[in-house]
Amino acid sequence: MSPGEPSWDLYGAFLAVMRTGSLSAAARALGVAQPTVRRQIEQLEAQLGVVLFTRAPNGLVPTELALATLPYAESIAASARALVRAVSSPADADRGTVRVTCSEVVGAEVLPPMLAALRVAHPRLQIELVATNRTEDLLRRDADVAVRMAEPTQAGLVRRCAGRVELGLFATKAYLAAHAAPTSLAGLVPHHALIGADGSRAIIDALAAAGLATTPRDYAFRSDSDIAKLAAVRAGLGIGVCQLPLSRRPVPLVRVLPALAFHLPVWVVMHEDLRAVRRVRLVFEHLVAQLGAYATTQARETQPVAAKAGPAGARGRPRAGRAARTRS
Repeated sequence: MSPGEPSWDLYGAFLAVMRTGSLSAAARALGVAQPTVRRQIEQLEAQLGVVLFTRAPNGLVPTELALATLPYAESIAASARALVRAVSSPADADRGTVRVTCSEVVGAEVLPPMLAALRVAHPRLQIELVATNRTEDLLRRDADVAVRMAEPTQAGLVRRCAGRVELGLFATKAYLAAHAAPTSLAGLVPHHALIGADGSRAIIDALAAAGLATTPRDYAFRSDSDIAKLAAVRAGLGIGVCQLPLSRRPVPLVRVLPALAFHLPVWVVMHEDLRAVRRVRLVFEHLVAQLGAYATTQARETQPVAAKAGPAGARGRPRAGRAARTRS
């Protein structure tokens, strides 16, 4: 940097305050004392000649200028992390750090055993796994490899479709033993506890495409965390969406309305400039193969509990829904 330009650590303090909302929380995140963060913010404001935060009783409030500056600070942080990964090993080596991003459920439920097998074959690899439902920008080098449930549209990326994962409605055997198992879409509402999202309309839109109109009030358990929704299904809170391969573990779930199916494509993506970097290419190719096998895995179907007499056995047959843009 040129003399007089703010150093990178000042932008790091700014980014930490933006993410945490207070000096004390930013200091904990950075592992430094609170006065250090305060001094860094004041120094950054002085060198830039601007006001980035206003002081309030509940913490620091970012100004409009701070909000406009945030993407640039995030880009600096991403570039710094990418630089560290780039120098972690020679380009032709099977060692070093590779940063992988994916959704919450894929990161918690799908990738760990695949990455364990990769580390057996290449024990000098180090994996940074970012499990988030936010789309990381590979062009900005937020990550080296991404697993996505929608086809990427940005230019400059290498992409491979590993397959399509089937999703359906599932519940525990205990839940269906205590309730009349639905035999049609019409039997779901209002006779069953549905599990869905709090803010996202992905499940609502998917069921609407299949022929069932629902509103958020029809869902007894709502969360925007895909992990929480999956845990709710496994805990017996009601009927929710689950990937077929995941419906077998840790305790097999029961498929509800088997004719109703959604499909998500599984894409593995990396920046085209990383094709010559062996450690990244190893991770990319391994995930393409493993996710392809995962996508073709058929869950061991458990026959639904026989429906009791009542409104849950309403007439009508569900039709397969169109591909749902859910992240599960």
